[in-house]
Amino acid sequence: MRMPAIMMLQVSDQAFHAIKRMTTELAAFYSSIRLTHISLVLVSVALFALRGLAVLQGRSWAMRRPVRLLSYGIDTALLGAAVLLLVILSLNPLTTSWLLTKLGLLLAYIVLGSMALKRARTWPARLACYLAALLCYGFMLSVALTHSPRGAWLWLGL
Repeated sequence: MRMPAIMMLQVSDQAFHAIKRMTTELAAFYSSIRLTHISLVLVSVALFALRGLAVLQGRSWAMRRPVRLLSYGIDTALLGAAVLLLVILSLNPLTTSWLLTKLGLLLAYIVLGSMALKRARTWPARLACYLAALLCYGFMLSVALTHSPRGAWLWLGL
């Protein structure tokens, strides 16, 4: 049974107003959500850096279940805060160039981090992936600070 077009318009209109109301209510928490996002970014990379160093030194604690779960929890909260900021600011990361760049760098960071922590077979490969992941993070940070896909290159005048 198909819904009449006028009813679909009413539903979509109601959904639009509900989302607009929710966004307006969320906007009151913008500063807190932004601070949470920034804090989680710093905690996430610090934990990755520590785990990466530990893995490179052959320490087993870095890959134990509680540490992995802590990392997953931090990254999940970080993603949630990022989505809330996108909703509040009405930003589409696929049409906003600096956010699209951040997304691409995030994917590279995730792959390289996974290689550094467990998938790379040799120590030199793990080290290279670890350093490349940290470089991705650094450039991602510069893109976030400049709101430009050129990130750190702007600071260098390039």
